[in-house]
Amino acid sequence: MKLLLTSGGVTNASIRDALVDLLGKPIADSSALCIPTAMYGHPWSGPGVKAWQFISGNSGNPMVDLGWRSVGVLELTALPTIDDERWVPLVREADALLVSGGDALYLCHWMRQSGLVDLLPSLSETVWVGLSAGSMVLTPRIGDDFVQWRPPTGDDVTLGLVDFSICPHLARGGEPGNSMAEAEKWAAGIDGPAYAMDDQTAITVTDGTVEVVSEGRWTLLGA
Repeated sequence: MKLLLTSGGVTNASIRDALVDLLGKPIADSSALCIPTAMYGHPWSGPGVKAWQFISGNSGNPMVDLGWRSVGVLELTALPTIDDERWVPLVREADALLVSGGDALYLCHWMRQSGLVDLLPSLSETVWVGLSAGSMVLTPRIGDDFVQWRPPTGDDVTLGLVDFSICPHLARGGEPGNSMAEAEKWAAGIDGPAYAMDDQTAITVTDGTVEVVSEGRWTLLGA
């Protein structure tokens, strides 16, 4: 897969240009599936109004509302109850998967339970567009600071499809989000490199090449 890992969505022209580069064609010519599952596991988000806001493109985090040719919904908690032929072709045909924020461990659990994680290696041209937890789920660990929902294993381990961790929503002192001091404390408990990044920053990963795209603030910790 091609990855666009964001903190706050496609929030500026640089991140949007990176998305178009990964797609290899205009957004208006591309199809997407949005995945709201992570929201249900986090006490600050869904189910309810915020899940609807994400799906409808009214969340304030630009992803669904970018002008896609078509957008569908892929709800991972439903997939174990339906036949693969009803949803796997939809995923294979989509140009992008738009994965909401919420709880990364809840999302990780349902990616495994649904079988979506097993499908990812075959989606070589698909772009994974992650928002906050939707980005963190691909990292090796999220750290105890971000644990809300506990999986059966009880740990903070996620999919490990990239070799770095992410602290999203980096904010300046007094602003909503995570301060640099909090990010540094979090990174001290994470093995390996970790990016702290604000909502104007994203990370692209293509064929193992990692690049930061930013019109804001970010730092690499623990490298």
